[in-house]
Amino acid sequence: MEQDVLCFFDRKPEALPLYEAFEQKVFSAVDGVKVKAQKTQIAFSNRHNFAFVSFLPVRKAKERPEVYIVVTFGLGYCMESPRIDAAVEPYPGRWTHHVLISRMEEIDDELMGWVKEAAAFSDGKR
Repeated sequence: MEQDVLCFFDRKPEALPLYEAFEQKVFSAVDGVKVKAQKTQIAFSNRHNFAFVSFLPVRKAKERPEVYIVVTFGLGYCMESPRIDAAVEPYPGRWTHHVLISRMEEIDDELMGWVKEAAAFSDGKR
C-alpha cells in the first residue's frame, strides 16, 4: 500500500481495514486500476476517475457510526437503493452516488457491481 494512502488514514486509522477490503475488491473486479490519494479523498481510476473513498458527512453526525468510509461512484443514471445515502446530478446524464460503509459485509457484490458499472461508465467517456 502506498505511503500517501496510509497518510490519508492518519487521523482515522480505525477505518483503514474497511478501505483495505474495498481496495482489494476493486483491484479484483476492475482491470488496470490506479489509485491516487489526495487531501480529502482517494481516487480510483482507469482512463478517468470512477470511484472515491472519503469521510464525507453524508449523514447527520448522530446518524453516522464511529468508524466508516464513504464510497462515491458515478453512473449515467440515478441508482435507486436504500443503501445510497445521497445521489446528485452535477451535470446532465452524470449522477454521483455516495454510500456509507461501516462494516466489512457492506463491501458486497451489490456495491462492487455498482463500482464495476461506474468503471465501465467512466471508461466510456470521451
